[in-house]
Amino acid sequence: MKLSAATVSSANPGTVLPAYDRAAVRPGIVHIGLGNFHRAHQAVYLDSLLASDAAARDFGLVGVNLLPHDEHPARAMARQDRLYTLLPRGEGGVTRARIVGSVIDSLWAADGTEPVLRALADPRTRIVSLTITERGYSRDPATGGVDAGPRADPAGPGTPATAFDYLTEALRRRRAAGSRPFTVVSCDNIVGNGDVARTVLLDRAAEVDPDLADWIGANVPFPNTMVDRITPRTTEADLLAAEALTGLRDEVPVPCEDYTQWVVEDRFVAGRPHWEAVGVQVVDDVRPYELMKLRLLNAGHQTIAHAGALLGHEYAWQACADPTVRSLLEHYLRHEGVPTVGTVPGVDLDAYCATVVRRMANPQMPDTVARLREQSSTMLSTFVLPVARRLLADGRDVRAVAAVVACWTLVVERRRDEAGRPLELVDAQADDLLARVRDRTDPLALVRGNPLFAGLDDHPRFVDAYAAVLGDLRRLGVRRGLDALLASSHV
Repeated sequence: MKLSAATVSSANPGTVLPAYDRAAVRPGIVHIGLGNFHRAHQAVYLDSLLASDAAARDFGLVGVNLLPHDEHPARAMARQDRLYTLLPRGEGGVTRARIVGSVIDSLWAADGTEPVLRALADPRTRIVSLTITERGYSRDPATGGVDAGPRADPAGPGTPATAFDYLTEALRRRRAAGSRPFTVVSCDNIVGNGDVARTVLLDRAAEVDPDLADWIGANVPFPNTMVDRITPRTTEADLLAAEALTGLRDEVPVPCEDYTQWVVEDRFVAGRPHWEAVGVQVVDDVRPYELMKLRLLNAGHQTIAHAGALLGHEYAWQACADPTVRSLLEHYLRHEGVPTVGTVPGVDLDAYCATVVRRMANPQMPDTVARLREQSSTMLSTFVLPVARRLLADGRDVRAVAAVVACWTLVVERRRDEAGRPLELVDAQADDLLARVRDRTDPLALVRGNPLFAGLDDHPRFVDAYAAVLGDLRRLGVRRGLDALLASSHV
């Protein structure tokens, strides 16, 4: 039996079903980028709220897909009356399947741009949210502004091509009609995502009409958010699991971890759902939460990635099950990561760190060490090296950070693990990195004079710590070298 509005009540006992009348839910949020992450994250929070808060019925979700390759999920969601199965997985697997009903309509731009524009321009639409990935912001990395590549002019004869084309034209129509604007809520995994969305939209609007750009700048809020939930691609096994658990065939179930977090700045022009009632952290400033995630979760991934790769592990959970790697991670979090974060309102950082370790060790989330290592020079410079700079400024120890950098160094130098198996180096800076490590006369060649390490490559305490641990890893091997570091009375 296929999942649909007509069959959902026939789901197997134990399946969590929408506990509200979907017919009474009215559109209030248009979401651009109706993919797995949104369906595992923002849509689930709203689904929970709809079950307990009648006022949330004015914020039903209209999902929009813009890309040609979105045809399958777009068509499948329509065939299923926008219902789908959530498969949250803890360490023991899926405990209960959940059918989510907060998406009440969906549109695919390939079927016509006008229905999408009408939904955005509809005065009932109070919020437009985005999960379009970093590529969707078309930023020039040199300037932070809009990339100069080709695109359509939404006010001219061309067809809107990007999310920001659609937003520009929708806001132009709302302004012309005398309607209030909507709030733009980026839910992409980008630091300062609301600020980035604002910059890109204002640049795009200015190309169409400078007065429109001024109006948007003065009237449209762009709250920053922090989002977190691991959501893998859907596999054939997920299709089978969804049907086995619910008794209904779902073409687009969503697997995810059993952890979720959403932090949103409270800046909305036309109201918002009472998200805090279902666990969303609504705050004045998202930056402390972003810093926490960057320096504990993201830097923690780098901590296990390079050591785990050298020790032959394929998956993050396998690396976390390795006592040496786990000890390095736990030491980094407790003694070097947390001291650089500061106070995060409403968060117990020790408990957050324990959750980070638990999540990384979840065998149900097949995140690969190879993926975590991709673009490692950027990942280190964004997540790990700022921790070192702060620790040094505070006069604190940097040995765990130095160990992370040393493990990365060995990956670049050897491109093989300890057993001789090849390790691919996927990094935009690969040519420069490989050129540096060809200098066998300088054991610190990878960091010395490297712009990534500005302020560190000439800092005696960092250089000494890095040289010491790198020397031990080369002399003793990765496991014995890390174990010696962790056993040191100074660590």
